[in-house]
Amino acid sequence: MKLQFLGQAVLQVAGLLYATVKYRDKDINSIGGYIPEAAYALPFEDEWYTANGGVTKDTSHSWEILPQRFAYDFNIMDEEGKSYCGDKEDLHSYYCYGKNVLAPAEGVVVSVKNHFPDCRIMGDGQPDPDTPDIGGNRVIIKHAPHEYSAICHLMPESVLVHKGQTVKRGDVIAKCGNSGNTTEPHIHFQIQSTAHFYSCIGVPILFFNIEKRIYAKYNMADTRPLPEKEQMEDEYIHRGLLVKNR
Repeated sequence: MKLQFLGQAVLQVAGLLYATVKYRDKDINSIGGYIPEAAYALPFEDEWYTANGGVTKDTSHSWEILPQRFAYDFNIMDEEGKSYCGDKEDLHSYYCYGKNVLAPAEGVVVSVKNHFPDCRIMGDGQPDPDTPDIGGNRVIIKHAPHEYSAICHLMPESVLVHKGQTVKRGDVIAKCGNSGNTTEPHIHFQIQSTAHFYSCIGVPILFFNIEKRIYAKYNMADTRPLPEKEQMEDEYIHRGLLVKNR
């Protein structure tokens, strides 16, 4: 493991320990009673696939990693259950690569990372061991006192906003890339309690005014079973859904 990536892993563990202590008196194991402070749209145009994420332990992106507990991964899939066409190791073969990334709600940009290179497609389902930063290029936006969106794995030098800038819902802020700890191009999206990427907790995301449907080729794209009804929350989205803004 590269020293720079090891450093990122240490930061992640330290942040997790800090958040566990800081929020020890809060019920962070359930979405019950949580009222969103902002109304969120999906951070992309047209219809994308929900590759990871949900609001229960069984559907969660990463339940034990508190910042990513309610996170989602989105990409674009075709009618054959694939996210690319052509050379699997060429980033430009992926349908979502280079697509516009949108601000999910009105807010103020509080952090920008824009200089990390795209990572290689390793072909073995593992992330590039040379990645210099887990989140890669990203934008963090403050939407409310305790709600910040983090949009990660952006294309190098594609970020169009700067720290302190006010954005509106639907503004184009960057392009989808493959920077950070990722196995292929996609958007990682989470709402977190603070601006700090490692020491926050994730909060449930209630998307407003969207359309969703089961991806017909889910079994070709994912070896995990679709979530059972008791694993779902009707108002929220989960892996296996095609989603788009109305």
